[in-house]
Amino acid sequence: MPAVQAAREAARRMSCSNNFKQIGLGIHNYHSAFNQLPTHMTGTWGDAGSNDGTHSRLEHSGGRLSIFVGLTPFIEGQALWEQISNPSMGIDGTTGRGGGVPYSAMGPSPNNGGNYGPWQTEIPTLRCPSDPGSGLPAYARVNYAACLGDSPFRGSAGQYDNSFNSTTARSQQLQAAQRGAFVPREKMGFRDIVDGLSNTIIAGEIATDLGDLDVRTMPRTDLAMLGDTYGTAPTGSPSLCSNHADIDPTRPQFFMVASLLDANEGRGHRWAGGQPVFTVMNTMLPPNSPTCLLATFEVGDVQTFERQRSGVLPPSSRHQGGCHVLMGDGAVKFITDSIEAGNGANTPVSANGGVATNNGPGAASPYGLWGSLGTRAAREVISEEF
Repeated sequence: MPAVQAAREAARRMSCSNNFKQIGLGIHNYHSAFNQLPTHMTGTWGDAGSNDGTHSRLEHSGGRLSIFVGLTPFIEGQALWEQISNPSMGIDGTTGRGGGVPYSAMGPSPNNGGNYGPWQTEIPTLRCPSDPGSGLPAYARVNYAACLGDSPFRGSAGQYDNSFNSTTARSQQLQAAQRGAFVPREKMGFRDIVDGLSNTIIAGEIATDLGDLDVRTMPRTDLAMLGDTYGTAPTGSPSLCSNHADIDPTRPQFFMVASLLDANEGRGHRWAGGQPVFTVMNTMLPPNSPTCLLATFEVGDVQTFERQRSGVLPPSSRHQGGCHVLMGDGAVKFITDSIEAGNGANTPVSANGGVATNNGPGAASPYGLWGSLGTRAAREVISEEF
């Protein structure tokens, strides 16, 4: 039986790799069509102050869509894309967003899409066959996530606040800290990946949450790290996540207490949602390490939910010993949990340009080979196999 199980897992792992290759091909075809990568955290939104009754999140997607929404017609999801890009009623066939009014094109916010059919539709290409997660409480699961680099700063909403207003300060913070292939709400392309497509991770695999307090899939939200001000030097590091007080010392793969997140807000629980916990990974802690979210909201963001926070979000998988990542050139690599990842006690690259720190804007990644692979233009030299 062990040999049979191993053979079955090898087949599932190969199928997962093939899915990722399809996603990579879809990204390249998308870039050929639009001369850019699909935008992370995009979509429709109302006027400034879009939380008011005039512009509810049922009327627009709130600028919270993942890269996979735009990719649907490029990964054999044309029929689903037709539903998304046109007005449609709800899955009950009558109410839509209330009073018989259909949902607008591009749908409601994935956080408010319980009656919107496309957000409830699971896409086989976005699922790893080794992951047993299925059905509720998730909306529709996804096992792949966009890489945002080696820092959590401004990783939730980019340079914009919740009403889509920007400031020069937030724009500077974004440019300094968000160094991955994808940047929230920014147009990115292959020309931005100066380090080379074959040397840069653009997406990674993630395990979906099964409700079992797995340290990889239901992040803690009380990480005493960094706070919400950029006028002071960073005060925490990813190692706080690895050594979190909630981790069970007798079963270090699990937390002892439940997260503040709702049951339907675990890793990979909404393929259409661009918020960090759903479809984002970064390269601070190595694969299959614990996940954590920032203790407080990012400066200038009026946010009320833990799911909207950025944090330490390593990739993960149900495969033995590592997970798949997608490189910019379309190659799929299997990265082991033991990849050289520097010192997790280092503070992340800071968005604060005014404080003397070794990890300020433009610094080499403090997370070794792993962190270097996550940055698009930090000019690190990749001199070893991975």
